[in-house]
Amino acid sequence: MKLTRRRALAAALGAPAVLVATRGRAQTQSWPQRPVKLIVPFGPGAGVDIGARLIADRLPARWGKPVVIENRPGADGLVAIQSFVSANDDHTLFCTPSGSFTVHPYQYEKLPYTPADLVPIARISNTILGVGVPAAMNVGTVKEWVERARAEPGKFNAAVVPGITEFTFDYFIKTAELSVQKVPYRDIVQAATDVGEGRLQIYMASYAILQPQAQAGRIKTLVVNGRKRAPILPDIPTASEAGFPSLEVEGLVGIFGPRGIAGDLREKIGADVKAVASDPAIAEKLAGTAQVPNPGGPAEFAEAVEEQRARIAKIAQALGIKPKQ
Repeated sequence: MKLTRRRALAAALGAPAVLVATRGRAQTQSWPQRPVKLIVPFGPGAGVDIGARLIADRLPARWGKPVVIENRPGADGLVAIQSFVSANDDHTLFCTPSGSFTVHPYQYEKLPYTPADLVPIARISNTILGVGVPAAMNVGTVKEWVERARAEPGKFNAAVVPGITEFTFDYFIKTAELSVQKVPYRDIVQAATDVGEGRLQIYMASYAILQPQAQAGRIKTLVVNGRKRAPILPDIPTASEAGFPSLEVEGLVGIFGPRGIAGDLREKIGADVKAVASDPAIAEKLAGTAQVPNPGGPAEFAEAVEEQRARIAKIAQALGIKPKQ
């Protein structure tokens, strides 16, 4: 009798957990119940925006609901992040390069969010980043450029896309022991023209920005910054291959969900986005925006983001930059 009573009590105590798990699975299976919003921290036509739209166009076939893009550019991604965090809704997702916010703790005294507010769900692609110099300089490698810069200290001007790209460039300058003047730009895209015309001696940015001047023969792309060579630029070495690993940085782009998103739902969205991002037709279109497909699920993306955070912390320490929070 006592044994039967214990079993009944154990079953009763375990029932709420089973009920919660069952309810969670049911909610995941019924998701989405309305249109899904995908917030992008750039304006229409940016590489990340194009990638987000390619993904968004194919997800309704799997989800049975529309996926709507909302562009929220401005303030180094803070406008978009604040909009995303404020929504606090599992039908609102965030598509962004992780490098646009992993440097925030070193840039701002106060942030309207914490890292836990952005939960990695799916990796989509890697933006191709590159280092360009004026073709008229007649240097063919980073090593040659460094030798020229050392021979003329303080005479070379540089432009760099803010964020993780700038952190990486500053680390390169410090480790190479160079004296280079950075020129601020309100619109960093305009710097490509100045490089092509020789007013700047080096520029680190996404290859999509460098590409028009490079194709016109006015900019020489010395390296790409990722770990692997870019398929659309097979003859251009990586920074590590060129002997300057300090210039290495991955342009991770993916989708994030809100804090507290159910684990089952996170896995479901991640698997669906990964499957869609693996479509060869998407790969071809991403190549046109200087992106390399790199689909991955929640665990893969989370690991890559943490690796990036660790590298930023290492760079910040080397540069003497402490977190501002």
